[in-house]
Order: sequence, then structure tokens, then C-alpha cells
Amino acid sequence: MARFYGNVGYGESQEIPANSGIWKDVITERAYYGDVIRDNRKLEPNDGVNSDISVERSISIIADEEAIKHWHLIKYVEWAGERWTVPSVDLQRPRLILRIGKVYNGPIPIPEEEEDP
Repeated sequence: MARFYGNVGYGESQEIPANSGIWKDVITERAYYGDVIRDNRKLEPNDGVNSDISVERSISIIADEEAIKHWHLIKYVEWAGERWTVPSVDLQRPRLILRIGKVYNGPIPIPEEEEDP
């Protein structure tokens, strides 16, 4: 079993700008420790030239209160230098089991701009 340390991305729908009727996922990230408990890769044929890579991997993270409270908002996990979708989360206190799917191509956190001195 391999060790894990990485970010988990949470997405919460917010109306931006306020009262505009336009809703967007606002992403926040939190870092967690855990273990890679299942590790498998497969190629999925598609209509394009190259097949899609899909992973069948599970990562067990040590969940804090924020993770337990917002587990249903988890969108992705960073692993091996890439963001991967999390289509399934199992709540097994004090851990969350994140099942990983395809490469994540959704919104990411907006970097905070550095303030001028």
C-alpha cells in the first residue's frame, strides 16, 4: 500500500455575481494524508485518435471535520501530478474512501492575487 498526500477539491455552487442568475462551482482545496488502497489503469476507446485513460484507484484519506461535513461536495483529488475526478465517496469514519475516475477538466481554485505593498 502506497502513502498519499495531496489536495482534495471541493465545489460549491454560488451565484456569481450576486442576483445574476448565473451559478458557478467555486472550488476550494484542502490537503490530506492517506493511503492508496487500490491501483488499476485502463484505456477506454472513444471516437478520437487516442483512447481515454481511466484509473480504477481508491484513496483512503484521514478525514477532518470539514471533510466529513462536506464529503458530498468533493469534485477531484490531486494524485501523481494530475487532478482526477472523484465519482464516488464512501464515508467510513474516521476515513473517506475516494474512488478516482478520469482526468478532471473542471474549474479549479482561482489563485489569490498578490497584494501591492
